Amino acid sequence: MIAPGEWLGLLGGGQLGRMFCHAAQSMGYRVVVLDPAADGPAAVVADAHIHADYDDQNGLLKLSQRCRAVTTEFENVPAKSLQALSSHCRVTPGAHAVEIVQDRIAEKAFITSQGVAVAPYIPVRSSQDIVQAPVDLFPGILKVARLGYDGKGQARVRTRDEALAAFTEFGGVPCVLEAMLDLKKELSVVMARGLDGKCEVFPVATNVHHDGILAVTTVDITPVALTEQATQAAFAIAKGLDYHGVMCVEFFVVGDGQLLVNEIAPRPHNSGHYTMNACVTSQFEQQARVMAHLPLGCTRLLAPVVMLNILGDAWYPDQSDEQAEPDWVSVLAVPGASLHLYGKREARRGRKMGHVNVTAETLEKAKEAANQIVQILRLPVAVA
Repeated sequence: MIAPGEWLGLLGGGQLGRMFCHAAQSMGYRVVVLDPAADGPAAVVADAHIHADYDDQNGLLKLSQRCRAVTTEFENVPAKSLQALSSHCRVTPGAHAVEIVQDRIAEKAFITSQGVAVAPYIPVRSSQDIVQAPVDLFPGILKVARLGYDGKGQARVRTRDEALAAFTEFGGVPCVLEAMLDLKKELSVVMARGLDGKCEVFPVATNVHHDGILAVTTVDITPVALTEQATQAAFAIAKGLDYHGVMCVEFFVVGDGQLLVNEIAPRPHNSGHYTMNACVTSQFEQQARVMAHLPLGCTRLLAPVVMLNILGDAWYPDQSDEQAEPDWVSVLAVPGASLHLYGKREARRGRKMGHVNVTAETLEKAKEAANQIVQILRLPVAVA
């Protein structure tokens, strides 16, 4: 066990790291962040900042000498860096698990090997793979195998020719071609697996995206249908990866209710931000508990909740390029609203700047209150 007062390390300086810092510090830990940006959201609140690239050997050595345990706030940190750190300190999640999840081709093959269904797909390593692709993959979505996120590196393709053009536009890098499905719902399971193999799962969330970015998450006291199936699939994936830490598994619900895994995030997740106000333990506290080899926290939902993502668009109230500070007074006047801003200095359209959690006695009341905030901030998606 790593006692409060000792150092925990973090690779990555974004908003997930910032919220991890706050949670770990509230438990008495000191946090050092390794990040190449000088003023990232996590770096400015951490107890120490190592200003270095993620593969900088000197920076990694300094991190391992300071900390007894290290984690990451995003999946694209070099797996080799995690492997190097593991020779000196505890690393959660491990390099092998992250390496699989970093590549959509390896990720989908792994998920399938665990007996969990994914959308029909083929790996695309050359244009010939698209030429020979089954006709039932069209219309489809071509996704780059690595470094894609929040809808980036993806193209909807109706025909084989459109897929070939998108593959060329992506630079001919490895991709996956997935069939476009009739989505009924999108769910996510945020869970944690401790160093002893024990698992805890947060209540299953229902998600709505806009332009490839999560816009709304809702969670009710009453479990959603397919909760048990989704939870067991997430547990199987975590065990198969020998995963330790907080992880999110995103699911599609299609057609007659079939559940398919979309992707795995080896870290806390945007759809788990509701836990900060609506659960006994937040996903970020849970992350610190796993690192320190402490008992996993209770994941019970205290109240129905709606999470609203706030993008930089909220600083642009009309079509001009003139910025205006959002009306936070009116936002915080809405009953049950809790505001979380990420400390980013520049608001840009499409950039994640914060989120609001809205809790209430019932999900319907939480939705009503959340829609007041949607109107105040002119958010793109109303809560249905």
